[in-house]
Amino acid sequence: MSLWIKICGLTSRETIEAASDAGADAIGFMFAPSKRQLTVQRAAELIEAMTISMQRVAVMQHPTQSLLDEVWRVFRPDVLQTDAEDLHTLQIPAGLAVLPVYRVGRAPASPPPRLLFEGPVSGMGIVADWNAAAALATKTQLVLAGGLNAANVAEAIRSVRPFGVDVSSGVESASGVKDVNKIVEFVRAARAAHSGADQ
Repeated sequence: MSLWIKICGLTSRETIEAASDAGADAIGFMFAPSKRQLTVQRAAELIEAMTISMQRVAVMQHPTQSLLDEVWRVFRPDVLQTDAEDLHTLQIPAGLAVLPVYRVGRAPASPPPRLLFEGPVSGMGIVADWNAAAALATKTQLVLAGGLNAANVAEAIRSVRPFGVDVSSGVESASGVKDVNKIVEFVRAARAAHSGADQ
């Protein structure tokens, strides 16, 4: 099985194209408070008329039902990524996949089929507990996030054996500013590490 790679917090067509050209599987758009936050309309404009095969992930944190409904209506994401507890109160539109977020110290006893596991705070570049992630990865399709970059993703993949990896601040030249070269380097390093781990 190939490694699933998501580049999160994209805010420009240039970086969306870079992620696509590099071979990423998914791109994340922030609809939660962040330096990378977009309006729903802006996110829709970014992908308008673009031919991309990557999954579009709407990244939220404790969204209202009205925001989720607007994102679904205007942006049409493939996946909703939000805290696991949010999914108990939201009405998820039919056809929208979910990627529940769990953080260090809150790993579920009975995990869902796929989840995202990260450090204690989203979007801050804090490395997750790889030992806890590795244990959880034996039970579910775990997407590892938190503090990943081209320099440490190989070690992370060897240590955790995740289904996928997710990066945001690790491919930035400044806070909130994605770097095309770093996106390419990250995807290349992750693919090479995963190929080596499978051998």
